[in-house]
Amino acid sequence: MASVWDDLSLLLDSPDSLTVPSSARGTVKEKPGFNPSEDVAALRKAIEGLGTNEKSLIDILTQRSNAQRQLICKAYHQATGRTLADDLKGDTRGDFEDILLGLIMTPAQFDCREFMRAIKGAGTTDSTLIEIFSSRSNFQIKALSDAYLAETGRSLLHDLKSEVSGDYGKALLILAEGKRDESTTVDAAKAKADAKVLYEAGEKRWGTDESKFTDILCHRSVPQLRQTLVEYKNLTGKTLQQSIESEMSGNLENILVAIVKCVKSVPAYMAERLNQSMKGLGTTESILTRIMVSRSEIDLLDIRAEYKKLYGCSLYSAIAVNSENLEKSLQVSGKAEKHH
Repeated sequence: MASVWDDLSLLLDSPDSLTVPSSARGTVKEKPGFNPSEDVAALRKAIEGLGTNEKSLIDILTQRSNAQRQLICKAYHQATGRTLADDLKGDTRGDFEDILLGLIMTPAQFDCREFMRAIKGAGTTDSTLIEIFSSRSNFQIKALSDAYLAETGRSLLHDLKSEVSGDYGKALLILAEGKRDESTTVDAAKAKADAKVLYEAGEKRWGTDESKFTDILCHRSVPQLRQTLVEYKNLTGKTLQQSIESEMSGNLENILVAIVKCVKSVPAYMAERLNQSMKGLGTTESILTRIMVSRSEIDLLDIRAEYKKLYGCSLYSAIAVNSENLEKSLQVSGKAEKHH
């Protein structure tokens, strides 16, 4: 894996799906000739009949865009007086229910649900928080914060502050402000200066000045950071990721490495997360569900390509081998992939 992250040769010309997420590389597209009333009728038949017709639920909810699913939810409520979410909760179970409910939420509501789960109960799921805040644009973070305020009546930053601490907490809170510079111009002199600051704050000194890493990695724009990564390697002969991994530990290392990876390639980072979720005994369905749902209209085509490049097999076949709940994620990942 290291060699993939160490190669910076194409970095400056690579597409940036961190600050410029688009729907062009998603696997889920708008259905032509979409008719919400027809879909509502089919969903009611699938839910209200004797036994749930899971295939119909999957076919409809994975083959409509999120905007279309919102119209289905509205039409469903008008037709039945009930919410589609409540009916799905009453009719489905476990991971299958989880992904269907995720699909009918707006992207911001879905991120909000995942955030709330990560900070709920005893202990915080830091890996989820790191994944979300390292990979989302300012716009997505603002939408998540707004959804959290609407859901709880509280500020996301206020509640997050009570869950995290130390240098890791500082880094996460800066990301959660959603104020990363999004300019596209690159200041080459500043990149060289930042590379020198990072070298002098880490490799060059006894003990690491973590604040310098946090300040640069959490505030600079993606194009600026990419130039800085190249300058750092030119200056030190090592990648910044290698330096972070040798100088730091714990969640601070994890979040700074995740930021560096997402600056390089969000799809490759997500492909790696997916692979980790399917390693060992059993599958971490929550990670699988979160990534498949949240990236399905952004860059899942690129995640599939990165997965094949990194692991030598298609994402479809990896899910098929590892997941007990095949259909839910396979449909979102795009069945056509199994032929490639």
